[in-house]
This record gives sequence, C-alpha cells and structure tokens, in this order.
Amino acid sequence: MGRSAAWLLVLLLLVGLGFVLDIALGSVAVPLPAVVRILLGQPGEADTAAWEFIVREIRLPKALTALAVGSGLAVSGLQMQTLFRNPLAGPSVLGLTAGAGLGVAAVMLASGSVAGSLAIRTLGVGGSWGLVLAATAGAALVMGLVLALAGRVRDNVVLLIVGMMLASVTGALVSLWQYFSAPEQIQEYLLWTFGSLGGVTGSHLAVLASVVAVGLGLAFSSAKSLNALLLGENYARSMGLVVGRSRLLVILSTSLLAGSITAFCGPIGFVGIAVPHLTRALLRTADHRALLPASCLAGAALTLACDCIAQLPGSQTTLPLSVVTSLLGAPVVLWVVLRRQNIRSSFS
Repeated sequence: MGRSAAWLLVLLLLVGLGFVLDIALGSVAVPLPAVVRILLGQPGEADTAAWEFIVREIRLPKALTALAVGSGLAVSGLQMQTLFRNPLAGPSVLGLTAGAGLGVAAVMLASGSVAGSLAIRTLGVGGSWGLVLAATAGAALVMGLVLALAGRVRDNVVLLIVGMMLASVTGALVSLWQYFSAPEQIQEYLLWTFGSLGGVTGSHLAVLASVVAVGLGLAFSSAKSLNALLLGENYARSMGLVVGRSRLLVILSTSLLAGSITAFCGPIGFVGIAVPHLTRALLRTADHRALLPASCLAGAALTLACDCIAQLPGSQTTLPLSVVTSLLGAPVVLWVVLRRQNIRSSFS
C-alpha cells in the first residue's frame, strides 16, 4: 500500500471516529453504543426517546453539516492555492465570504432587530431562509463580478488583487452599516460572523449538501487541470490545456463551495488554509488526484474535531466554531511552515 493510500485510510478512520464522537458529545452525554445503535436504526431498551430525538434531529444533521463544511472549505482552499500558486490563498480570497457577509448585513442591519432576532434565536444562525438567500445573493454578486473579470484578466496575480479589493470594498460597506446601526442589531450580526453548524437542518441541509456535491464534483473533474496549472500557465498551454476555461471552472467550483457554506453556516476561517498544507505534508505529493480526496477527509475530520471542542462536553456553553477552527488551524499552518521552510517549492 502506497503512502497516499495509507493516509487516505487513516483519514477515513478519523472521519468515522470524529463523526460518532461529535454525535455522542454535548451538554447531554449519549453513550457511544447507544449512538451506534440509533444510527443503525436498532435502538435498545435502554435508549430513551430523548436520546433518539437528540441524535436524529439535532446532532446527526449537525455532524453531516460538519462533513460538508470541512470537505468543501478544504477543497476550495486547495484550488485557490493552486490557481494562484500562493500558500496563503484561501476560500475568501476572491471576496466571496465578504459578499455573503454583506448580504446578511443587509437583512440584519437594514430590516431591524425583530427580523434578526427571529432568525438567530428562533431558527438558529443560518436557519432562516431570508439570511441564507441574502448571503447567497451577496456571494453570487461577487462571484459574477469575478467571473466577468476573469474572462478579461489573464494574469492570476491581478485577479487575486481584484478579489482582495472586492473583499475590502464589501467589508468597508458592512463596517459603515454597523457604524450607523443600533447596538442590538450589531450584536446579532456578530453572532452570525462567529459561525455555527447547528442552524442547518431539514431542507437547509439538503440544499447545502447538493450544492457542495456539485462543487466537489467540479473540483474532482479538474484534478488534471490543477496539476498542469501548478507548473505554470505557459507549461499548461504547451500541454494543450485551455487555461481560461480551466480557471473559470476552478473559480466556479470555489464560488459554489465557499459561497454556500458561508451562507448557511457563517464565515468559518482557517480550514481552507490549513488543511491543504496539512495534506501536502502528510502525503508528500503535489498530485491533486491524491490531494483532493485527502483534503476532503482531512477537512471533514478537522471540522468534526473543532465542533466537538466547541460543544464543551458536559457544559451548556457552546464556543463559536470560527474561534475554535482558528485556534487549531493557526498552529497547523505554523507547524507546516516551520517544518518545511521552503514551502513555496510546493507551488513551483
């Protein structure tokens, strides 16, 4: 068994373990045997109706959301780092996260605190279709601008700068909106920016999973193109690759993944930046045919682990998910950078 296959198996086992633990841990502890029986549809006599409700209606959708979020952010980060050949590129590099934040701000800060309170306290963060549609519209607006410019801008560095400028403009608009908003409205918007997996249930989960599946499908179909782009656009053209079309496909895939995840769960940082570096260090390869599935699994495992930590088992307190991902993601990036001081060699 090769190194890549061995690590894929290890990551798959970690995802399975993290999935079960994420369902078992929380303010109400559910024994692991009971979790397994409930998931298999074989509840035992000792399994109470409360356990079944908690597992099936609350924790199972949240764990499935963690799988979608982790894999989507990790793959979108991998694509961005390869496209721009920049180790610091991430899912938010094109301004999609900022665009989604602008859409949410338009709902929460412009429609009044009543709408924001209903969305946050009654349905959970991301649980209101109004917030989801607004965030999706904001991300789609930025995506449309980026796609329009990508057809005219041939230099990836220029496109990267354009994305950063779009993010700065949308961020400035949100800050200006906050400045003129009531304190209670600002508090509700800040709750959304912390990120959460708990508000995605039922039809929301079905839509999120479908969009993420499409985005991942586009990414996996671009594996050979990503390998060629990693060696430079001139080399890719010499191999017969249509660089413009491949670049648009990568941007579309990243937009679907980052935009939908931000819309439903809020901005979740560092997963898209840290996981690609971690998978490259583990697999010791630049082949995207191995990196893409490894990033999916590693991203899912990391997000499940962060969600377990965020729940503070045995406590009624839940930490913001974006805070936990940053606390775990930053040391991973630092470890990779210090361990491989010539990290830019992976992008040349």
